[in-house]
Amino acid sequence: MGKIHERIDGRLRDFILAQPIFFTATAPLACDGTLNLSPKGLRGSLAVLDELTLAYLDFAGSNAETIAHLRENGRITLMWCAFQGPPNIVRVHGRGEPVFRDDPRWGELVARFPDIDASQHGLRAIIVVRAELIRDTCGYAVPFMAYEADRDLHGKRFAREDDASLSAYFEKKEHVATSMDGLPGLPLPLPAMPPAPRHRAAPSPT
Repeated sequence: MGKIHERIDGRLRDFILAQPIFFTATAPLACDGTLNLSPKGLRGSLAVLDELTLAYLDFAGSNAETIAHLRENGRITLMWCAFQGPPNIVRVHGRGEPVFRDDPRWGELVARFPDIDASQHGLRAIIVVRAELIRDTCGYAVPFMAYEADRDLHGKRFAREDDASLSAYFEKKEHVATSMDGLPGLPLPLPAMPPAPRHRAAPSPT
């Protein structure tokens, strides 16, 4: 039987962070607009910020439908399902916001993803999601599938881009600055990647 959860903690939090892939669903307000469903991978690109807030890294790609929909109305659903172990599907319904490189919160947020080298993947935004409904259901029809490894193709493709060339790449794509339904997407030109925060050296023993 399905269950409603008040917060993301304990075993629910562990389950979410253990999955190698999750899915995001968004839609425009227009009844005839294009719904969007996207798979998200790369270990370490998702973080649970607190009991009701998650964030994930939004990397370079050929469109920006999720960003456009969030800028218009904020509605988003995240879904994880178990391909190994006990069957389970978890959905977080909530409100999302794209945080861009020139946002004052950028440095604090990107620090929550210590296992990802953002410069290797053309990081363009951080999506922050505030949960409004957290629920799980059985996943009896979800097949068993084995996780082998993350693909290295994305990192290899975008590691050779700098801020200027990455911005030029986005400007050439039809549905990055503007969604398929004409909504504002990724703001361009792309702001430069802020320098990584410097860690304060530990004091010398006296």
